[in-house]
Amino acid sequence: MSPSADAAAPASTSGPPLAPLISAQLKFLLSNPTLPVKLGQIWSGCRNGRYADRFTLAIPFCLDYVYWDFLYNALYPKVAPDVVFGPGDEDFQPLVDYDDAGNGDKSCLARWDIRDPRGLLNLVEELRLLYIEYQKKRVAEVDDTRLKFEVDTVLAKEGIEVCMVPLTDRPDEVKFAVPLLDLDLKQLVPGCPWKFPQKIHLQAIFPVSGSYSSVSSAPRLKLFSTPEMKSFFSVDAVKLPAWVDGMCMAEYILALEDDLKNQVVEASASIGSRRRFIEALAPAFGRPLEADPILCRNATVLSISGIFTFLVHFIIPLQFPRQQPILTLQSSQHCNSQGIPISSSQINDYPWSPRWDPTEMVERIYDFLADECQNFKKFCSDGVPPTRRSSTDRVAVISV
Repeated sequence: MSPSADAAAPASTSGPPLAPLISAQLKFLLSNPTLPVKLGQIWSGCRNGRYADRFTLAIPFCLDYVYWDFLYNALYPKVAPDVVFGPGDEDFQPLVDYDDAGNGDKSCLARWDIRDPRGLLNLVEELRLLYIEYQKKRVAEVDDTRLKFEVDTVLAKEGIEVCMVPLTDRPDEVKFAVPLLDLDLKQLVPGCPWKFPQKIHLQAIFPVSGSYSSVSSAPRLKLFSTPEMKSFFSVDAVKLPAWVDGMCMAEYILALEDDLKNQVVEASASIGSRRRFIEALAPAFGRPLEADPILCRNATVLSISGIFTFLVHFIIPLQFPRQQPILTLQSSQHCNSQGIPISSSQINDYPWSPRWDPTEMVERIYDFLADECQNFKKFCSDGVPPTRRSSTDRVAVISV
């Protein structure tokens, strides 16, 4: 079983550099965003060799990584590399199986050209597809009636990945990675900077029990998404539907996708709500100095109270307006001993109701800051922690 995604090892920078032709292929692979491969250890196959010629790659698979060693020969860099797969995959012999099936001439190795920088990328993609099929075959052979049923009902879904998880201290497990929502998310977020499709996956882990039972334990379930998507929709905040006794995964996926679709559409609508809030800042505070024009997650305004000038940073949560913006005040006139402008702690205890219209939300914040800016000014000048002022001792904030 491969380590978790967070455990992908960073590249080792010690030792000799990679041979130039090999390095060019590796750089092309690592710069390809469609397959986020991570580089592990680099080493040389020869003692005191001038060039390194082998390395470990962490290959994304089933919402995790598998670790494969790629062994070139610096003395003969034009020759294709050998590949050593991870422990437990001794039966994975993709090139032998590929040739037995009569597809050997279709392999990228049959037309290997070290001068083509895409060579290593093509090889990794080819081996990864063959590894997906290998793991599907392993799972299909498991002696577990319930798992056989789950496999038969969901493996036809496009993009699904599945793998065996051998364990020493408890029964083996089978892990599914199921892509969800056939939606073009770029259409829901006009102007978004995403260059590639954003995905949400369901991870489901079943124990291998060896027999079918109508009261089998529910699988362990978790949602994953691409990192860029988390700025638009937080899968960590999604409450998964309950797994009902006797339910199968195909049935669960339908219910989950219906629920997720509604939440994603709601997240798209929340962008409009956040945009209207930012637009409402201008009449009270003046035009924002900067603001997020796409997802509308933050904005900054400049304000003055007497001779005290300060910035107000707004961080607007994804759950807006159910959750209120977080405010941070930053002095334009005071710095700490490191020369960094003094800032307040995050503020979210001001009057708020999600039922107010954006104009009232901003007006309430403006009135609150009329008091709070004086507390912050005293803190900047004297180093005294801020205390709340009474409503009868209010000072106006002058917008810029």
